[in-house]
Amino acid sequence: MARQTLTNGFLSGFMHVGLALVLLAYLPIAFLCRLVYRLLIRPFAAGEDLRGKVVLITGASSGIGENLAYEYARKGACVALVARTEIALRAVAKTARELGAPDTLVVPADITNVDEAKRAVEETVAHFGKLNHLVANAGVWSSCFFEEITNVSAFQNVMDLNFWGAVYPTYFALPYLKASRGNIVVTASVAGRVPVARMSFYNASKAAVIRFYETLRAEVGPHVRVTILMPGYVVSNLTMGKGVQKDGNVGFDEEARDVRTHPSISLNHRYFHSSSSVDR
Repeated sequence: MARQTLTNGFLSGFMHVGLALVLLAYLPIAFLCRLVYRLLIRPFAAGEDLRGKVVLITGASSGIGENLAYEYARKGACVALVARTEIALRAVAKTARELGAPDTLVVPADITNVDEAKRAVEETVAHFGKLNHLVANAGVWSSCFFEEITNVSAFQNVMDLNFWGAVYPTYFALPYLKASRGNIVVTASVAGRVPVARMSFYNASKAAVIRFYETLRAEVGPHVRVTILMPGYVVSNLTMGKGVQKDGNVGFDEEARDVRTHPSISLNHRYFHSSSSVDR
């Protein structure tokens, strides 16, 4: 009986000591994890406080750019709106102010021109005194089979706007974004990853955007965040058929619009073709 009592006492003491050791090991780790969450994770999970931040948006007169302007406005950011159509930009600026933007700036500019891209950035910084976000969003779509093109040199415009129209403002904005530890947001496309017929130049331009900004992220990552948007189908002028046509002019292609909006048509082999053959 005495031996059993001694054994039970020993086991009870061992369990209490073991529990104490577990708690001593657990509590510091739990405290550290909670501290890391509060300081490093929760602020980002909650989203950036955009009140008073300055955001320059290209392609802001319609589509994704217009709606991004409204979202930034709702969060209290000041927005500089850049596109070629001043009348449309002023309408967007008015709505942005109504939604909560403390201040707006309209900058009519063709960002495929390096000097105008520089001017857009400089006017933004001169007006607001800083720059926190650059949203490189301007773009154009192309919608025709490669072999049907009648003016191939005109399709340089697709690369000029989709690629260089993002790179130029990024180049001039980067020093200001590094100073503010800001963010570059660039609108690429899932088309940059998935080859879709009728969109060869568009696909190539978006693939170039993705790879360029992935590389830039590796170069400036500690100082400037780089966010690459790769949306799929979004209702806009582009998805309604507006793009560079086979003659090189920008217009509306109803057939291309229907291909993009009706899966039963777009799955036709004429529009989506894959091959398992490999060049050797």
